[in-house]
Amino acid sequence: MPSTHSLDVIQQWPVDNAAAVVLSGKNPGEGDRIRGFSGDQAHVFPLASVTKLLCAYAILVAVEEGAVELDGPAGPEGSTVRHLLAHASGLAFAERVVQAPVASKRIYSSAGFEVLAELVSRETEIEFADYLAEAVFAPLAMTSATLVGPAGHGAQASADDLAKFAAELLSPTLVSAQTFAEATTVQFPGLNGILPGYGSQRPNDWGLGFEIRGDKRPHWTGLENSGRYLRSFRPVRDVPVGRSHDRYCVRRAYRSRFR
Repeated sequence: MPSTHSLDVIQQWPVDNAAAVVLSGKNPGEGDRIRGFSGDQAHVFPLASVTKLLCAYAILVAVEEGAVELDGPAGPEGSTVRHLLAHASGLAFAERVVQAPVASKRIYSSAGFEVLAELVSRETEIEFADYLAEAVFAPLAMTSATLVGPAGHGAQASADDLAKFAAELLSPTLVSAQTFAEATTVQFPGLNGILPGYGSQRPNDWGLGFEIRGDKRPHWTGLENSGRYLRSFRPVRDVPVGRSHDRYCVRRAYRSRFR
């Protein structure tokens, strides 16, 4: 078992509610993945930008079902589903305004995920919140998780349910290994851009909904974690860590290395 010191410190944060969970990468058949936790695992938190990762996963399911195509048109002229997932469509952060040519700059865009949600809804004839629930939340038994607002930032869930999603990322069952590998590989390599809260990054690497740290400095995962995400996205020792609290937003952290 890992040291519980970091988990204990979380309860000292000046917020009403804080929770964290550490998972093991061992095979599901080997027993419980949870190696440690802190706080109320059932408390429902607003997920802020982590919403995008959940929605991206549902969109990848839609791609595998044939409802939409990764390289099919979506968003501004010349943009595709792939561009939108990788924040390379040129759309602004919060508005559907084109700020740059397609695939010329990495612009972190919540508006782009709203466009994606509308596309999936239109092609499947299912409201996106319902599609997300059917494609991701229900199969993973994420009973508290719901999309109550925009696809870029409007989901909510408990730490327990986020742990279930993290376990899915350790051993994907809802998408194929090939799709997951592509999603966690840098899309449109070399694009520069702004990482919200951490300034200009050269390059600002991203996969299909998954942020890829690469050589980003500074970064929200801190200074001690491996930065070598350039061509693959694998947890070091397969141990994902998630934390959530009321005042700010949920973050997700994977310490990664090359294959």
